[in-house]
Amino acid sequence: MVKRYNQYRYPPWLRTCRNVCAQFIIPISIFQGIRTIFFPTTFDVLLLAILILLAVAVYLRII
Repeated sequence: MVKRYNQYRYPPWLRTCRNVCAQFIIPISIFQGIRTIFFPTTFDVLLLAILILLAVAVYLRII
């Protein structure tokens, strides 16, 4: 049984924090992608993957 997601059950400060993160996640992901192209390390690739997954989750309203 899947529990339905309701964004209004969270406190206002948490919703504000989520909205601020949604505004900054794409520019940070682009910067990290450029950095990964020029200086590819294992940490950079993992961080980029985490940022992309987080961006998808935020914009699809999963988190």
